[in-house]
Amino acid sequence: MGKKHKTIVTHLEMTAPPRLPPAPHPPGKYALMRAENPPVHFYRYLYDAVGRDYVWVNRKRLSDEVLASIVQHPDVEIYVLYCNGAPAGYFELDFRSLPRAELSFLGLIPEQVGSGIGSFMLREAITMAWSREINRLIVQTCTLDHPRALPMYQRMGFSPYAQEEAELEELD
Repeated sequence: MGKKHKTIVTHLEMTAPPRLPPAPHPPGKYALMRAENPPVHFYRYLYDAVGRDYVWVNRKRLSDEVLASIVQHPDVEIYVLYCNGAPAGYFELDFRSLPRAELSFLGLIPEQVGSGIGSFMLREAITMAWSREINRLIVQTCTLDHPRALPMYQRMGFSPYAQEEAELEELD
């Protein structure tokens, strides 16, 4: 049994596209690319690199087959932000429940935290989500995530609509 962590999960929503100025491109050599039908091992690398410090464990518990059925689904879009040719972060948009969409994951690898590219990625994710026929975009964050996550979501136009307590158990 791994260490258990109590957390508060905040569910947020956006019911109309926000009026945000275009996201300034981050300085340096960055490229945002969709990972179409990503290999499970690559997705697991991204998920672990981004979520290791924040107790992201739910997808780690899934078998390769179940995980592939999610990340390779035609209505799930995964975008990877590269910096100088190496992954810097990623986000995942889930359109399987249209007209509602979900920003399932968004995060940076530890070396990129604090660089300012998180808000760039979030703006891009929001823009891509609202380019589809949706009427609601949801996301959730918890108190185990980076402390700037919730304020950033709210600055970008998300509003909390529910909270719940949860317990996450680390993998051994």
